[in-house]
Amino acid sequence: MSIGAEVAAHLPFLRRYARALTGSQSTGDAFVQATLEAALADEDLADTLKGGRVPLYAAFNKVWSSAYMEIGEDNSGGGLHERAAQDQLKKITPVNRQALLLTTVEDFSPSEAAEIMGVSADDVSRLVADAVEEIERESTTSVLIIEDEPLISMQLEDLVRSLGHDICGTAATRTQAQEVVAEKTPGLVLADIQLADGSSGLDAVDDILQSVSVPVIFITAYPERLLTGDRTEPTYLITKPFHEDTVRAAISQALFFNSARPVG
Repeated sequence: MSIGAEVAAHLPFLRRYARALTGSQSTGDAFVQATLEAALADEDLADTLKGGRVPLYAAFNKVWSSAYMEIGEDNSGGGLHERAAQDQLKKITPVNRQALLLTTVEDFSPSEAAEIMGVSADDVSRLVADAVEEIERESTTSVLIIEDEPLISMQLEDLVRSLGHDICGTAATRTQAQEVVAEKTPGLVLADIQLADGSSGLDAVDDILQSVSVPVIFITAYPERLLTGDRTEPTYLITKPFHEDTVRAAISQALFFNSARPVG
């Protein structure tokens, strides 16, 4: 497989990781682009990337780590939300956050995450534990679950409640989601894409976002429908079947960056 084909196969997932890490699609994509440019300028690095996801993420990690402090201290550029998100990031140790994302959202093993980060597997386990403790210092919120499979919906309800949050409602169709939001405003939405009556979770979410700004986590068996580049891609996208730790990390991420939005 050529270097271009190798990278292309993993690029949507690297972009997802970059967005979650930085809290911004544009900033995340800028780091991904810088990584690819570095590979084009360095034949040895380009050859290394043929080894798959781990070396690609390791290359990204070097680019991100080398530039993090500069970006963290420069609040002159970017929009208000992006600058506020960077302020929030300063409150949490960057390597802790990175270890959590790699082992949950990106589903790397501790040894793979250790190789990416240039630390030991024991260090990764410690960093993940520290990240969970830091990130879970969030106020509780009310969650809307849009999911047409009853068992999955109940599993998500139990998970959300175990994290200390409330359920404002569940919906199996776009119409039901509209009815819930008409009565209660959610602080977070967990949404499937394909719903019971053939309606779309994407449309249901669009309905909600027209009236309220709320973080959304898509949980779907069809991630390719969102990772197309044709529309603004979601920062939080989880593929079914999912691990509960992955959902837990995504909820913490979504609430963390949402709390970084300036008020007014």
